[in-house]
Amino acid sequence: MGTRLQAVIRTVMGLCAGLLLAGCAEDVGVDQHGQKVPAERLEGQWLVINYWAEWCAPCRTEIPELNALAQQLGGQSVSVLGVNFDGLQGGELSQASQALGIEFTVLAQDPAPRYQLPRNEVLPVTYIVDDQGQVRERLLGEQTAAGLTARLKALQAGG
Repeated sequence: MGTRLQAVIRTVMGLCAGLLLAGCAEDVGVDQHGQKVPAERLEGQWLVINYWAEWCAPCRTEIPELNALAQQLGGQSVSVLGVNFDGLQGGELSQASQALGIEFTVLAQDPAPRYQLPRNEVLPVTYIVDDQGQVRERLLGEQTAAGLTARLKALQAGG
């Protein structure tokens, strides 16, 4: 093979590898059902990211409020996401989510690095991330659907 052809092949292979790696980086991971969560599903949306644990009593009380919020916001450009504080994965995450009656998407992979969320040692904690991927609010303690809706509207209006 000629040197020129080898260089072209190497370039094409490098581009293909780069595209494959870029595609992998676009996944946010999987949800509690093992379904892939593509990044484009969350891009350009406001996010309500809630950290919860099975052993957290206020988290258990808050879950129905977050379910109601997710249902209420359906069709709008806002997504409610959960993250298990203890880092449960696979079947354990699925069982815990089901046991608590979680109806919104629970991410198996912590999105903290992606959105630069600070680690919090208090639960529950909820972050509101704007449509540009910037953290706009950190809310400690149990939240309600009405309170989160009001906070979202205020932040979206520039407040």
